[in-house]
Amino acid sequence: MHSRRQFLSSSTGAAAALGVAPAFVPAAARGQGRIAPSDRITVGIVGSGLRAVFETLQYPFFDNTVIVAVADCQESRRLSAKAQLEKQYAAVAPQSPNQGIRMYADFRELLAQPDIDAVYIASPDHWHVSMLLPALKAGKHVHCEKPLGVSVQQDLAALHAVRNHPGLVFQYGAELRAFPEAQKAIELVLNGRIGEVKAVYAVSPPSVVGGSAIPVTEPPQGFDYDAWLGPAPYKPFCADRCLSDEPRGIFHTSDYTLGNIANWGAHPLDQVQRWADATGRHQPPLLYEGSGRFPLTGLYDAAYRWNVRCTWADGMVLNFVDNSTYHELPDVPHPDVVWNFSAPGPGRSKMPNGSVFVGTEGWVIVNYGRVVTHPASLMDSVIGPTEKRILSSALETVPAGISKGFQPTLTAGQHQNWIRAIRTGSPVVGDIAGAFRSDMVSQLADLCIRTGQPVGWDPSQETIIGNDAARKAMKRPMREPWGVS
Repeated sequence: MHSRRQFLSSSTGAAAALGVAPAFVPAAARGQGRIAPSDRITVGIVGSGLRAVFETLQYPFFDNTVIVAVADCQESRRLSAKAQLEKQYAAVAPQSPNQGIRMYADFRELLAQPDIDAVYIASPDHWHVSMLLPALKAGKHVHCEKPLGVSVQQDLAALHAVRNHPGLVFQYGAELRAFPEAQKAIELVLNGRIGEVKAVYAVSPPSVVGGSAIPVTEPPQGFDYDAWLGPAPYKPFCADRCLSDEPRGIFHTSDYTLGNIANWGAHPLDQVQRWADATGRHQPPLLYEGSGRFPLTGLYDAAYRWNVRCTWADGMVLNFVDNSTYHELPDVPHPDVVWNFSAPGPGRSKMPNGSVFVGTEGWVIVNYGRVVTHPASLMDSVIGPTEKRILSSALETVPAGISKGFQPTLTAGQHQNWIRAIRTGSPVVGDIAGAFRSDMVSQLADLCIRTGQPVGWDPSQETIIGNDAARKAMKRPMREPWGVS
């Protein structure tokens, strides 16, 4: 089905094998040339809510791909996504507007369409793996939002399924890999600019406390609530469960997510993973020790405080904490700066999130929005041609007219990296191995604090050791017909 696009030049094939970017990529493959419509990658969006539309409004600026379909169990979101995307296509390319985007209430109907090459999965967390597996089975390339799954079993199923479909390209939606400053910051650490790394922290915002399971009401017209629940347990409908806007209940209710320990935590954990992969740590940490707190009242029941020591096989420790816990730690960097996406004011100098690397000669913080180093002059250091480098999905050039905002530029780069990989065989920056390793930190840290006992991970047997309660919780019950087989 994809033979017209499954070609590898000797240069890109060799580059993929070595895990480095090819020295030369044709202009057309970068989305800069004129590409025949018949050779564009056709994409369907699975889960067409706010995030899906935000990320894909950049697609009309690139002629190597085209959105042909959207799927969502909520009619209003299908209609809104179609309208917004078609409006964007008409504005960017009025000479050839894309006015035929198809809509599906059932994502399986979208997957059955033979003219769709690839899908972007932007559903709630509890659906990610249940959509990823049939998408691969249908022969579609997949760009999947983070986090990967909502159980260890789901993460393992995703890892093996992607590996069992080597002809399909998987991309993990960790868009900070398209942030040039983050790339340089990690390379500074890798090349000894802060000396020997002595401590590593991944800092995430906490989950929100609150929400209410009442009043129980009927779902809005046009919203297939049972289809939205999918593999999750049946619970009576209420607005805070899945339709609240701020905070969004889907990110803080354990039936659908692990909470910010995974959903937001995926960002700093992914940056730590870039460093870990480049230092040869090709397994997740093997031991998790710590504690956390869970709400005692309200609908939202994900962890809102946690402090977990995650130890790799070589003894190196990753300290995974919520940001309130981090602010209480005495011997870590607390730079007095105003962080991106925060207006000046009381408390705005407290780091909201980040990957923190503390060395014998300085430190580096990769925050979602900016990089801060000590000494500040570190960012002026030049990474030499023979030094360690890591892959990036940053756009080489930003097309005229595209939003220059931080997130739009990053998401466009992450998606274009995926499209380019489908078309040319060049490597993706967010492969399944890295996605699995970073997501497992969230999974195992959550089980550690839920059970109140240390959790060990045996990578050879792919199972939890030393904690029977956590081992039994590796599998999350899933409603029929959904599962991981």
